[in-house]
Amino acid sequence: MANTKAVFSSLITLSAFFLLLLPQCIDCIHAHSLEVCKFDAIYQFGDSISDTGNWIRENPDSPVSRLPYGQTFFKNATGRCSNGLLMIDYIAQAAGIPFLPPYLDQDTLNFCGHGKNFAVAGSTASPKNLPAKTNISISVTRSSLNVQLDWMSTYMNRICHNADDCAEKLKTALFMVGEIGGNDYNFALFQGKTVEEVRDMVPEVLQAIKDAVTRVISYGAARVVVPGNFPIGCFPIYLTTFNTNNSAAYDEFHCLKGLNNLSIYHNDQLKEAIEDLRKENPKVIIVYGDYYNAFESVYHHASFLGFDTASLQKSCCGVGGDYDFSMTQKCGDPGVPVCRNPHERISWDGIHPTQKAYQYMANWLIHDILPELHCKV
Repeated sequence: MANTKAVFSSLITLSAFFLLLLPQCIDCIHAHSLEVCKFDAIYQFGDSISDTGNWIRENPDSPVSRLPYGQTFFKNATGRCSNGLLMIDYIAQAAGIPFLPPYLDQDTLNFCGHGKNFAVAGSTASPKNLPAKTNISISVTRSSLNVQLDWMSTYMNRICHNADDCAEKLKTALFMVGEIGGNDYNFALFQGKTVEEVRDMVPEVLQAIKDAVTRVISYGAARVVVPGNFPIGCFPIYLTTFNTNNSAAYDEFHCLKGLNNLSIYHNDQLKEAIEDLRKENPKVIIVYGDYYNAFESVYHHASFLGFDTASLQKSCCGVGGDYDFSMTQKCGDPGVPVCRNPHERISWDGIHPTQKAYQYMANWLIHDILPELHCKV
């Protein structure tokens, strides 16, 4: 009897634990579906976290333009910086909307459809001329956030007859402004800037994001999600580049505390900026997208979600060092191996998460933002 009670007690405890994990479960995307919002279009701005094919149209020879990128879902490279779907793909699915075509795809350029993806891998929030003023070089893309906004302007002028028509079309659309700004800090850190110097860049980055939100609202956006940054100190690229023997530099999950604190600082300032935007635009719903905690929720419960806990900080597609990542031999380069089961890894190429990680993060995010979107059931 005592054993039976112990087993029963354990089952109750386990059930309660999995209820706590409900936002991460696969079924949550249906239980808390965005379809209640009746969005008929989504417009995405950002960088490689959400680019569905713009960068490879700017750079056809990019490693992202070939396998193993895209191998899991599409069985072909689409320009997504992962082995399959991204968070924006799962958000679109939850809203009952087809995957967003990249803006630079000539086949869909004049097709109105259900929105567009303006995001470009390597994009910065700051204007393309600003990094040069701070002695930071950018070699990935010149399609910064303001360029993406210009693309949107061109697109809206194409599909709208006038401002009122645009406002009418966009009142049932969702705008995702970000994640953006991570690359502003990435380029600076990898070119020798200190964390303190990078913190000084935050106001400029946030101003660019605020201006972007203001601009999409001027076209008639009624619901805008503004995501924050990930805990970058947990990513293989950072763990490799800033590896140190100083144990005090790491937290209990072996993530670099200084870099995660930089993300937290950016996110805290972004939340304040969003509050200002809400005051300036009381009729528009502006929501913070908590990518930081979406990632941490997956990371901290990795074993329960089926990830290999021995490889949490290792790239699936990569080679070299403690984290299977090298700046000189990246995923997609000749001879760089791919792990046998990407579904057991959080990191795909040392820089971007796997499809499975994105799926759980998207589920968490949808559960988190849905009440704040104030959609009428």
